[in-house]
Amino acid sequence: MNTKLLLMMSLSLAAAVGCDRAEGTPRPGSDDTGAARESPATVPGEIAQRANNPTPAAADNTEKNDRDRDPTALTPGDQGESEADRTITQKIRQAVMDSDALSMNAKNVKIITQGQVVTLRGPVKSDKEKAEIAAIAQKIPGVKEVDNQLEVDVD
Repeated sequence: MNTKLLLMMSLSLAAAVGCDRAEGTPRPGSDDTGAARESPATVPGEIAQRANNPTPAAADNTEKNDRDRDPTALTPGDQGESEADRTITQKIRQAVMDSDALSMNAKNVKIITQGQVVTLRGPVKSDKEKAEIAAIAQKIPGVKEVDNQLEVDVD
């Protein structure tokens, strides 16, 4: 009688352990055949790292995107099509990219030229970057005016 009880408990336990996943789905750390393979989660320290660094919240650019929907706000789609406008924008972009003093945010600002008037838009890290990009734009031959709409990002 004890042997039958022990056997039934063992089978119940085995069945419970085997029911931890949906039928036909491979176990984590196995391939389609159920054969074990090394799981990326077994890399030393990765589990602890995941626990200490939860998934960051998704970026929310809603406010900035709404600002670009304003019909009076210039976007890169408003770039002038004349050769002079395209050349001015190209030279400003090259000068901005060549500057080691500017942050990546500053190097990604919008530069829009229409009728040789340059509009600068986007976030920069400091007032110094804002002024430097405007100065770069003003030095480019053919620029009539610079409309500096750059914003110092306080984040």
